[in-house]
Amino acid sequence: MIEHEDEAVPASSILTKIIRNPGVSFLFMRLKCGVLRVYNLSVKIYAQGEVLALEKKIRNVAIIAHVDHGKTTLVDEMLKQSGVFRENQAVQERVMDSNDLERERGITILAKNTAVQYGDIKINIVDTPGHADFGGEVERILKMVNGVILLVDAAEGPMPQTRFVLSKALELGHRVIVVLNKIDRPDQRMLEVVDEILELLIELGCTDEQIDSPMLFCSGRQGTASYSADVPGTDLKPLFDTIVDYIPAPEDHDNEPLQMLVSSLDYNDYVGRIAIGRIERGVIRQNQELAVVNYHDPDAAPKKAKAVSLYEFSGLARTPVTESSSGNIIALSGIPDISIGDTICAPEATEALPFVKISAPTMEMTFSVNDSPFAGREGKYVTSRQLRDRLFRETMKDVSLRVSEVEGSDHSFNVAGRGEMHLSILIETMRREGYEFAVSPPRVLMREIGSDRCEPIERVVVDVPEDSVGAVIEKLSSRRGEFVEMTPVGARMKMTFFVPSRGLFGYRNEFLTDTRGEGIMSSVFEKYEKYKGELSRRGTGSLVASETGEAVAYGIFGVQDRGVMFVSPGVPVYGGMVVGETPKDEDITVNVCKKKQLTNMRAAGSDEALRLVPPRTMSLEQCLEFLADDELLEVTPSSLRIRKAILDHSLRMKALKGAKNV
Repeated sequence: MIEHEDEAVPASSILTKIIRNPGVSFLFMRLKCGVLRVYNLSVKIYAQGEVLALEKKIRNVAIIAHVDHGKTTLVDEMLKQSGVFRENQAVQERVMDSNDLERERGITILAKNTAVQYGDIKINIVDTPGHADFGGEVERILKMVNGVILLVDAAEGPMPQTRFVLSKALELGHRVIVVLNKIDRPDQRMLEVVDEILELLIELGCTDEQIDSPMLFCSGRQGTASYSADVPGTDLKPLFDTIVDYIPAPEDHDNEPLQMLVSSLDYNDYVGRIAIGRIERGVIRQNQELAVVNYHDPDAAPKKAKAVSLYEFSGLARTPVTESSSGNIIALSGIPDISIGDTICAPEATEALPFVKISAPTMEMTFSVNDSPFAGREGKYVTSRQLRDRLFRETMKDVSLRVSEVEGSDHSFNVAGRGEMHLSILIETMRREGYEFAVSPPRVLMREIGSDRCEPIERVVVDVPEDSVGAVIEKLSSRRGEFVEMTPVGARMKMTFFVPSRGLFGYRNEFLTDTRGEGIMSSVFEKYEKYKGELSRRGTGSLVASETGEAVAYGIFGVQDRGVMFVSPGVPVYGGMVVGETPKDEDITVNVCKKKQLTNMRAAGSDEALRLVPPRTMSLEQCLEFLADDELLEVTPSSLRIRKAILDHSLRMKALKGAKNV
């Protein structure tokens, strides 16, 4: 192998060595003024000495799959087996999930970049989210890669998000490596899942080449892969070899003017925004003068910029470099107002690259300044200006989020996203940053198609025990769900429904109850259909506090027979705050601050000890599902409080009476 890095040698001497050493593979760049500069390219030679092809020694690949099919665990093993970590280095599980929320919930929220070295080939790997709510992350990341690894659970088979991410990859014409993961599961059904994957590829209109995609059998947890279901693997070498052999290397466009599409953004307090993307053509150098243009704004003048710092990915780190060539995935700082979808170009050739069309949001919530009696007690950022800045800052790195100001209000903002989880992750992130605000119940975004008012429909796939089938069908049918198909999987049943997005509000808890915690439910946006008619949001009412003060045992004891309590003794409450749930389909005003009146005839301990039922503690998602149309969720760094939008009881009753008379 002949290697020359940062060294200029006469072109004739290199070419002589090519001819005299047929079949040699070496690092090669371009001829410029009679000098050959050597970079990250490989040249393949015929025996007679004829140059066959220029090939970058880079592979850019994304790992895509449904949630919990093992993407991040597989990347862990790829990092370990490629020598990224020392032999004695302690490495935590799911090392790519660096965000606290990701580690707590066991899910990937943000796409992550890493790179491994396999022989003399650098493999850039992008770990993508599996939840449909973060599909915007997946869509834009696919523009950075030349191929994908489709991971499918050997027991669950293709799921709704598998269909979604695979369809996006096929649309872009990417090569696909199919990996059946978790083959060590006792309930694996590899042969059936292989057939299901082939059916899905055909259904999505794959090409002849894509239907012949290589298929590997893998255990991400054990770090093994094999070419056959019958022969167990010992390491991930078959996977690495397949990536190198099957995923095409980026084409060599080093001699052309610079062009790079920004597919992702990071932020650093010291350097500001960091643009991440693949260099489509040309070479970028540190301190180079640049121009920034946008495909969707062709009339705007190019913005001048400068490449202050350049980084390439190596393992889990970003390595500073002075220049990088086409095909590489890099991070770039120094452009303060860069956005996802912008194209970084050479000033003499400002051509914008088309940015992938991101699917429109389907759900919306209103974020507003907290105006409860407890406002400002627990939060660090409480003003409308701080809330506005934070929400619009989020849109710069989350392309599937939309933020707009509410007409006629200076302190409310409509935030639209892909689903409840998409928005709840934003709420939880802001809450941990010290923000205090109120949010409305989620509502779906309608769309006018022709003369019809249409609503988003989701493809819902449930995997439940056989004895729970009836309850699930009954509940989803009452929520305007349309039954599509049913497939037995061992002792369980896999069913598919088309359900209006609003029909899923508040259903997940019911689903877990109906299936005794054994059911698995996942959904992904399918299409828009004509409005299905009215749908009751909740069949229960709220217990609403009438007084402001501190909840006491005596007051709670007198109320707990009316429903399930949300508060315990010592918790501060205010008038209009929801303190419990009643099975009646109406709200009941209660006083949980009522104290026991003591007289000469009644001592404090003369009655029996009060036996209180433990209150229900709800997560953020459960609070959002519980909200009625006239309620808000007060979010602070330390508390979640459900409250009525109109706190005053008499004003609330007048508004309710007026609504009934309309």
